[in-house]
Amino acid sequence: MEKPRQSFLGLWNISFGFFGIQVGFALQNANMSRVFQTLGASMDDLPALWIAAPLTGLIVQPIIGHMSDRTWTRLGRRRPYFLTGALLSAIALFAMPLAPHWGAAVIVAAAMLWLLDASLNISMEPFRAFVGDMLRTDQHAAGYAVQTAFIGAGAVVGSIFPWFLETMGIANTASPGSLPDTVRLSFWCGGAMLLAAVLWTVFSTREFSPAQQAAFSGHGEEPADMPVRALAAKSYTSSAIWTILGAIVAILVGVLSLEKEVLLLGGLLITYGGLSAIAISLARKGRTNGMLASIVGDFAGMPEVMKRLALVQFFTWSAMFIMWINTTPVVTQYVFGSTDPASTAYNEGANWVNVLFTIYNGVAAIAALFLLPPLARHLGQIKTHAVCLVAGAAGFMGFFLLRDPQALLLCEIGIGIAWASILAMPYAILASNLPQAKLGIYMGLFNVFIVVPQLLVATVMGSVMNAFFPGQPIWTMLFAAAAWIIAALAMLRVAATVPVQSADRQRK
Repeated sequence: MEKPRQSFLGLWNISFGFFGIQVGFALQNANMSRVFQTLGASMDDLPALWIAAPLTGLIVQPIIGHMSDRTWTRLGRRRPYFLTGALLSAIALFAMPLAPHWGAAVIVAAAMLWLLDASLNISMEPFRAFVGDMLRTDQHAAGYAVQTAFIGAGAVVGSIFPWFLETMGIANTASPGSLPDTVRLSFWCGGAMLLAAVLWTVFSTREFSPAQQAAFSGHGEEPADMPVRALAAKSYTSSAIWTILGAIVAILVGVLSLEKEVLLLGGLLITYGGLSAIAISLARKGRTNGMLASIVGDFAGMPEVMKRLALVQFFTWSAMFIMWINTTPVVTQYVFGSTDPASTAYNEGANWVNVLFTIYNGVAAIAALFLLPPLARHLGQIKTHAVCLVAGAAGFMGFFLLRDPQALLLCEIGIGIAWASILAMPYAILASNLPQAKLGIYMGLFNVFIVVPQLLVATVMGSVMNAFFPGQPIWTMLFAAAAWIIAALAMLRVAATVPVQSADRQRK
């Protein structure tokens, strides 16, 4: 039994909520370094303050993926999570600009970032699986392309808002320790847009029932608990290795005088080692229905295509997180010549970063609809993604070499093309090659390979920069370019794991 083919309006309704989610992400990515620095944080504090975002995603997405696979309510399977996440995200966006009015403003802002990122992840993860739920296989690429277009459009709106408000006469500077009106109003308007867009998808779509999904899937999929049962056959050796590695990392922090944020990396390794040991024990006792055993079992038993894409994601998102943290310090310091958050030059540079982020997201929205489809038909999704990553690496090299703010716009074109592919191609490949009943958990686990590199950047990059390039954030752009070249090469290894019939579909 085949799923009904969705019209363009159907594709629109399925993904429109992502427009609002990305407005929230764009406001976060383009403005949080500015917010933290304005509230008194130093350049060295930024990685630690930003660490809330990836850490939250690491925890939230697998849990939400597991839960949404097993949810069915009057509202559906994925939509309850869209709605919950949107409501909490709107609260965080409305509260963020009020941080200067409370004691310990930097801590309050970091807490709001934590809430915002957790809430956005609650909505975002089920949206990835939602496309796979609602579309037949031959529409996956189109579905994720439309979703990417909305992501780009939402990011354009979120990124350009402070600059747009300044052109309307809204104050773009404020007294030391206070956020400009352009930033405050941007967060408040973004919260309203996010909630409205998600409500559109919630009320304009109707999900297939569990019985319908089972009929669409047929009988070719492996039993849902097979990875958990396989977990029971594993020894505790791997759990011990993870724990020992975490302890070594923690010891090296003191021995080598590394940044204190690296302790978090060691703690995460120790935690995973302990949790995996518990999961193995539960599986051996036949307790395979619990969340912990299921998540660890699915993680240990990932399909090969997902493992190889994971390596691509690791290097891809290392570069993205470098860009989000460091673009504002790089542009304000090297292009606009100021490191003082209260100065006019710094705030002009920070607003120009919003323009730059608008360009790459706008390019991504256009490329998703008009560039990626013909490229994928000609080269296939795998080679298309590799080519796009190389274009993005060239954009990062431009940031390293150029000092003209207008020239940086050209760099964003390459980064935007890569961003379009990052948001579409890996997910289209996964959705066509993963079991339907476990799309939620696998999409959630796939996020681990987005989050872990961000945590590494947040914990290790500070130590590297302080050791070799103190006070010179421009070198981070060279790291980002190298990471995307490696990701492009790693992408070529994915082809061997994609069935012939799936590869043929990529070119249709």
